[in-house]
Amino acid sequence: MPHDAVTAPDLHALEEMAALLEASGQYRVLRRVRPHPQAAIPDGTRTRLGLLLDLETTGLDPLRDEIIEIAMLPFTYGLDGTVYSVGEAFSQLRQPSVPIPPAITALTGLTDEMVAGHSIDPAEVARFIEPAALMIAHNAGFDRRFAEAFCGAFAEKPWACSLKDVDWAAEGFEGSRLGYLAMKHGLFFDGHRAVHDCQATLQILARPLLRSGVTGLARLLENARRPSWRIWAAEAPFHHKDTLKARGYRWNGEANEHPRAWYIDVVEGAQAAECAFLCESIYGREVEPPMRRFTAYERFSVRG
Repeated sequence: MPHDAVTAPDLHALEEMAALLEASGQYRVLRRVRPHPQAAIPDGTRTRLGLLLDLETTGLDPLRDEIIEIAMLPFTYGLDGTVYSVGEAFSQLRQPSVPIPPAITALTGLTDEMVAGHSIDPAEVARFIEPAALMIAHNAGFDRRFAEAFCGAFAEKPWACSLKDVDWAAEGFEGSRLGYLAMKHGLFFDGHRAVHDCQATLQILARPLLRSGVTGLARLLENARRPSWRIWAAEAPFHHKDTLKARGYRWNGEANEHPRAWYIDVVEGAQAAECAFLCESIYGREVEPPMRRFTAYERFSVRG
């Protein structure tokens, strides 16, 4: 029987069996991601509209590769990270100018035949995202760059990343990939189709975290609201590269306006300590490293 044909009494019986299996201590049961239940909004609660976005593309380079699927899932949330309601998803396919690489078909299940004749109107996308207060993607550093290249309206929105803006390790998780997070929350889903990834991400963010007890969305909002600083270790001596890597620095090898150097992102208020580390441990003298302040409007963007 198809999963969507299971009736309410069937689900009740299945849940009883799942509970029996779990109570034995010999099994863990994963439940399919289902539509998030609607919840009443308490009087006086301030809410916002969020949009979860996921893209499927022909590759990893936003300057060369193309979007072949866009999904966006609108949801209403409280400022404390409570999810109240979920709207109808935007989900469309797009035929690229070149054949879909076999590796992408193997990953996503999308074939040239499936996307043939399909297109996505950037103006329609812009209208859909206009009321959103926040865009969220699981790896926004990837999705935002493709999205902005396709539709300029994405550049006007603040963004958050469910991969980076939740400290999954501090909450007891050993990884942050979407499939792993779903499994640890007792869920499974049909992965690597954009709308399914959006639905799974929302279910994960709506649930309490293992250690803090607040929702993943609450942690994401907290970190998205906080400005950060990017600090470049410009012209750092080469023999210190391992020290920088161990501290969390990454290499900017792209041709952009930023220094071709190791860099790190720190929360606002931590930039003075990071500069002190560079002066003492990397340069051995007083320097003023290049730095830039970022908010959710610039973070994860091609401008970042």
